[in-house]
Amino acid sequence: MERSTIVRVHEGLHARPATRFVRLAKSFESEIELVRGDKSASAKSSVKLMLLGVKENQEVTVRAQGADAIEALDALVGYLENPLSGLDSDDAAPTGTSAATTAGEPVTAPAPNPLEGGLRGVAASEGVYLGPVFAHFPPDIQPVERALSPSEIDTDLATLSKAVATVQARMDKALADKTLADGDRGIVAALRDIAADESLIGDAQATIREGVDAVSAVIAAASKLAAEFGNVDDPYLNARADDVQAVGRQICLALLGQDDVSLEQIPQGAILVADDIGAWDLARAPLKRIGGIVCGHGGATSHVAIIARSHGIPAVLGLGERIVELRDAKIAAVDGNSGIVVAEPDATIRQSFEARIESAAKEREALSVFKDTVPTLRNGTIIEVAANIGSLEEIEAALEAGAMGVGLFRTELLFMRHMHLPSEDLQTETYSAAVRAFAPHPVIIRTLDIGGDKPIAGIDFPEEENPFLGWRGIRMCLDRPDIFKQQLRALLRAAVHGGLKVMLPMVSTVGEVLATRRLIDECAAELEAEGKPFARFDLGVMIETPAAVLIAPLLAKEVAFFSIGTNDLTQYVMAADRLNPTVAALNDVTNPAVMMAIEMTAKAGAEAGIMVGMCGEAAGRADLIPAFLKMGLTELSMSPASIPRAKKAIADLAATGAD
Repeated sequence: MERSTIVRVHEGLHARPATRFVRLAKSFESEIELVRGDKSASAKSSVKLMLLGVKENQEVTVRAQGADAIEALDALVGYLENPLSGLDSDDAAPTGTSAATTAGEPVTAPAPNPLEGGLRGVAASEGVYLGPVFAHFPPDIQPVERALSPSEIDTDLATLSKAVATVQARMDKALADKTLADGDRGIVAALRDIAADESLIGDAQATIREGVDAVSAVIAAASKLAAEFGNVDDPYLNARADDVQAVGRQICLALLGQDDVSLEQIPQGAILVADDIGAWDLARAPLKRIGGIVCGHGGATSHVAIIARSHGIPAVLGLGERIVELRDAKIAAVDGNSGIVVAEPDATIRQSFEARIESAAKEREALSVFKDTVPTLRNGTIIEVAANIGSLEEIEAALEAGAMGVGLFRTELLFMRHMHLPSEDLQTETYSAAVRAFAPHPVIIRTLDIGGDKPIAGIDFPEEENPFLGWRGIRMCLDRPDIFKQQLRALLRAAVHGGLKVMLPMVSTVGEVLATRRLIDECAAELEAEGKPFARFDLGVMIETPAAVLIAPLLAKEVAFFSIGTNDLTQYVMAADRLNPTVAALNDVTNPAVMMAIEMTAKAGAEAGIMVGMCGEAAGRADLIPAFLKMGLTELSMSPASIPRAKKAIADLAATGAD
C-alpha cells in the first residue's frame, strides 16, 4: 500500500524529525519505505532518511507492506503533514546565561572592526565574550590497517558489537540524566540512532568480513557516510557529516578501550577552542562554565551551534585551518554576531568588548530584579504575568523568568510526542507535575487542540480543504468522547493538587461549553464510583473565533474566565491565514478590527465579573500592554523570555500613573 502527501514538517526530515519518524515507523511490523522522486529509503533508518534529503513542502510517497500497513500509513503520513513534528526546545528561547549577551538579545553597540590577526568564521550563536582560551585538540585516531586472519574476523565483529553497545549505553545514560536540557536530549537521541544505524555499522561489519580490522573499518565507514552527507545539496544535512564522524570516533575509542579527552576540566568562563567538537562531547560538557565556543569545523546549522544557542553561549564556527592560530592563545575576543574572533586582542578591542558585555549584563541585571515582582497597578489590581508552555521541560525556564503560573499549557504536545494516545495515568502525572511546580500560582491547561493541520497518531482525521476551519479543537473532542473523557478524567484527578484551571479551544457556541460540562459531570461520577480522588476545576474558554467574541456575554454566564488567543483570533477576524506570507501584512493584532474584538471580549468579561486574560503572542508586547490593561485584562501569558520585560512594562506604567 502507498500514499502520497506533502511534507509539512518544519525544515523537512533533518536529524530529530527523522529520528522520531523512524521511531514511529519501527513501532509497526510492516516493511516501510519513503520515496522522493526517483529515490527511496527505509523508513526505519534515520541516516538513510536524512540522506534522502526530504525538505518541507516536497511531495513524498510512503509505502508499507505488512499486516499493519494501513495503520502505519495513517500514522506516518499524519507525522509528515504535521508542521510541529520533531520540534522541541531548540526552537524556544535560550534558558542559559553567561557573561555574554544571551542568544537572541539585541546588541546595541556596534561590532568592533577586527584588527590585523582577526579571524572570520560563521556567526553561529549570538553574543560577545572576552576571556581565557581553553584549547581542546584531542589526537586523531589513526587506522591500524591490520589484515585479519579468517579466525580473527568473528572476534573483531564481536568486539565491534560490544563497542557499539558501550557507546549506546553511554548515550542512554546521558538521556536518562534529568539535568540534560530538552534540546540537548534530542541531539543525543539523534546521535544514538546514528550509532545503531545499519548504514554505519553494517558497512563497518562488511569491511571487517573482508579482512580489515575493526578500528580501520569504522573509520572507513564513518568517512564514507560523512562524505555522502557532505555531498547532499542541503547545509543542514552537510552538517550531519560532523555528527557521523563524532559517533565513529566514539566507537573507535570504545574499540581501543580509551576515553576521549574530557571537557570536565574546562575552567569557569573559558572559551572552548577546538578543531572539531562532537555534539556528544559538548552535550555532556559543563556548559555553564563555558563563556564562548570557537571551532574550525561546523556551521550555523550544526548541532554544536544549536547547543550553543540554546544555552546562550556565543559561538564562531567554520574557521577552517586557521583555528590553529588560536591553539596557543591565552585570551580571545569572540563576536558571535559577526563571526569574528580576535586572538590576544589589543587594548582597543578589549575595551570595546568589555563595554558591550557590560551593557548586556546591565540589561539582564535590570530585568532580573523583576523576577519576583508582583505587577500591581496604582489602583491595587494585580496583573498575573504567566508563561505559555507545552511540556514539563519548559517549567524551569518559566520559573527562572519569574512566571506567576501558566496561562496556557498546550496539551497537544504531550499527544504528539507519543506513538499512541497517552494514557489517563500519564496525562494525570503530567498535569499534576505542572500544577505542583507552580503552586500556589494557577495553571491553565488547554484541552486537546488538535485538527487536520496538526494531527496525531491514534486519531483518524478526514482530509479537509481548510483544516483551520474544520474538525479541530473542541469540535473534534466532543465528537470523540472516548478521547476527551480520558483527558477530562486526568484533569479532574490532577486538580486535587489545587490551582488547576481548564480552558476549551475553538469554542463557537454556548452548546459546546454545556456539552463539555455534562462530560465533566460524567467523569466525576465515574471517578467517585471508582474511589479515585478528584477535584472540580474552574472552566474557561479561549476566545479565538469571531463567533466567541460576538457571543462573549452569553459565554461569560457559563464559564469562570476568558483567555484571548490573539494568534488565531487575528487570522480569523482578518480572514488571513497566519502561515501565508502573501497576506502577512493583514495578520496584525493592532488592526482596529482585532483590537475592537479584544475590547468587546474584555467588556463582556468585566460585566459578568469573570477574569479576562490573554495567551497569544501579543500578550508579551510591551508596546501593547498598556492598551490591554486599559481594556481590563488582568492576566497576560507569554513565552518565558518575554516575562521580565512585560513585568517591567507594567511597573513603569504604574509608576507613571497611566493605569
